[in-house]
Amino acid sequence: MRTRLLAALLCLAWAGQVESQPLLGDPIDVSEDFHRVDQLYFVGARMTRFDAAAGRGTLQWERYARVPSFNFEKLDPGLSRAPGNEFPGTEYDRDPALPFAIDFVSPRAVRLRFSTRDVPLESMQPADDPMLAGPVPSDRSWRTAATDSAVTYTSAYGSVRLVRNPWSIEIRDAAGRLLTRTQRAGQPASYYPYVPFSFVRRARDVGRSTAATFELAPDEKIFGMGESFTRLDKRGQHVVAYLRDAMGAQSRWQYKAVPFFVSSRGYGMFVHTSAPVTFDVGAEYDAHHTIYTGDELLDLFVFLGDPKDVLTEYTAITGRSPVPPLWSFGLWMSRITYNSEAQVRDVAKKLRAYRIPADVLHLDTGWFETDWRGDYQFSTTRFTDPAAMIRDLKADGFRVSLWQYTYFTPKNALWKEIVDKGLNVRDEGGRLPGEDAVLDFSNPDAVRWYQDKLAGLLSLGVGAIKADFGENAPATGLYRSGRTGWYEHNLYPVRYNAAVYDVTKRVTGDGVIWGRSAWAGSQRYPLHWGGDAENTNQAMAAELRAGISFGLSGFTYWSHDVGGFVQRAPRDLYRRWLAFGVLTSHTRTHGAPPREPWEYDSALVVDFRRAVDLKYALMPYILAQAKLSSERGWPMLRALFFEYPQDPTSWLVEDEYLFGSDLLVAPLLEENATLRSLYLPPGRWIDYQTGRPYDGARWHRIEAGPIPIVLLVRDHAVIPHVAVAQHTGAIDWAHVELRAFSTDGAAATGTFTMPGDSVRTIRVQGGRLVGDPLAGRVAWRVTAPHTRSEGLKED
Repeated sequence: MRTRLLAALLCLAWAGQVESQPLLGDPIDVSEDFHRVDQLYFVGARMTRFDAAAGRGTLQWERYARVPSFNFEKLDPGLSRAPGNEFPGTEYDRDPALPFAIDFVSPRAVRLRFSTRDVPLESMQPADDPMLAGPVPSDRSWRTAATDSAVTYTSAYGSVRLVRNPWSIEIRDAAGRLLTRTQRAGQPASYYPYVPFSFVRRARDVGRSTAATFELAPDEKIFGMGESFTRLDKRGQHVVAYLRDAMGAQSRWQYKAVPFFVSSRGYGMFVHTSAPVTFDVGAEYDAHHTIYTGDELLDLFVFLGDPKDVLTEYTAITGRSPVPPLWSFGLWMSRITYNSEAQVRDVAKKLRAYRIPADVLHLDTGWFETDWRGDYQFSTTRFTDPAAMIRDLKADGFRVSLWQYTYFTPKNALWKEIVDKGLNVRDEGGRLPGEDAVLDFSNPDAVRWYQDKLAGLLSLGVGAIKADFGENAPATGLYRSGRTGWYEHNLYPVRYNAAVYDVTKRVTGDGVIWGRSAWAGSQRYPLHWGGDAENTNQAMAAELRAGISFGLSGFTYWSHDVGGFVQRAPRDLYRRWLAFGVLTSHTRTHGAPPREPWEYDSALVVDFRRAVDLKYALMPYILAQAKLSSERGWPMLRALFFEYPQDPTSWLVEDEYLFGSDLLVAPLLEENATLRSLYLPPGRWIDYQTGRPYDGARWHRIEAGPIPIVLLVRDHAVIPHVAVAQHTGAIDWAHVELRAFSTDGAAATGTFTMPGDSVRTIRVQGGRLVGDPLAGRVAWRVTAPHTRSEGLKED
């Protein structure tokens, strides 16, 4: 009995020990470096030298340590001033004065850099920086005013005030309203041992981690940080911006983390690093937003303005999404997985027979001889003539998309070739850091090898490559760039996305990928989808939040697996999710089979076709909105506050969105739902399916139409339509219907473009087109959708 009890206790102890140990791939939360008693803390204290005209100087950092104090039967880990602990003491400063710089990028953008070592700032940044779209611009419009106590820089849109002693930075808008400011030790007075603006010298390796602590206003809301499945407003959350296969859509893990956020106060910030980043948005201490990084250089860009202004400024630095090819906006039919030529041809034939428009057939893991063993070769036993298959499908309006990934398993014949040629990520001993050979995209030879493999497929006529995975590049690996996974892990998707995009563009002329992982800069290589969602209402809601969040992080295009991925999609969920899916920039049905509507029942075929028809009819609107969004760095899937920043309630809504500037979409998120409550922003709105008008700036309960979703149009908007075609290549752009939505008969405006053309403004008044923006190239038909004569709908 005693032996069994001892064994049980040992098992429990072992289990507890295992539970506390990190597993391979676990996100790195760098904030943990700031809650240890064995670290040295350096807190920003005073400017010791500063050239206001050049924006260069030194900031003195005072040395502290965590010294727990005992009181009332508890220990509190407060910060106390610490003496120097180096030997010989003459060689090290107790309170170092280190380089600090402020630069002005535009009238709305400021760059702040803080070094944690006494070396030039520029020497701490790599020459190869895939996060940036090019050299950072310089702006000379800011005015300078210096006194003995502070230096103030002012532009047309706000000001930045540097207080010399005690040091702090205050950021204000054009009216002088304080937006945020840095937080030092003792500010505010509190018993709680919060983390001030500081850096630590890590005990494990004497490297540095930084903490940029800013004040949060009582009502402030924070958005962005990538494709995040948690609540849309990050206030109160602890967000670890470190890539990890999220394994679904309902956890805090992220396939696509972006170290950038937008504040409801009228500013945003970009943390320019690929090291681990953690955002503590008032989770630990309500008044503080602390941005933790594992980088020895803290490089912050601050942007002033409403969300539209902030995103425009951010994407001017990191790049904007080019417009993908028109065919990519059509339906992508897929499941995991089509695995034979006969199967692919059968699905294509039935899509056309059932008159369901589609442009892409995606072949997932099953096109190789052995499922999942990616060798870039079609199975010879199940695909007798892939080139002929691709050619025939293209003649019928279908592109082919192919799955692959960059983790090569030991049984893959390419594993040995990659290892022998040194194309893989290595560990510090020059070996593999894990089981698989992971391509090292910081190695130009690996990029060329990889692109040659893809080029062979693209030359067959393949239209797109699915760039799956990429979130778990070895964190402990050594890369050809000379850096470890500490810096290369989060950067891996940017290099991976670029490699796929560039070769696809070069061989096919079309710039497009289908990617899952992303970091800052990946938006230059569209497009991305939301990963392996569960088949639940909660997952659909989480995907919606993630898509809005992703758009607020600088990405114009986004998609998701309609119906969820993991299991067979329940019929009712699939039907409602499809209506949401066709009203996002890109639409793909993907996941455990079946996904083809005829495999359910004939009624679903009708519902499926009706929803997809809507997207194809809206192609002129979608294409025009895509072009305008790409030009400005804006998302196509927009939070309500993006268009209505002055409306307080719009900042609270996370289960509706604007599809472009004129369509408001509210998915049905409950089982068998036919109506829902939703908020309409200021103005008037018209139900697209019924023509019923509604007052804005209030809540309503609205019935869905035949397409199971609530879809409304902004009053006085013109939405161009075309006749539904079976694929985008068959659209008749010479005959366009202009639907003018106007509750009072006043003029309505919209935008229109055709493939290869610029966006034109269109205006309809009195049921007639005013002017002809395309000079007779299009036959216009103006219609006015019916609106109820009894006036605006009351709840």
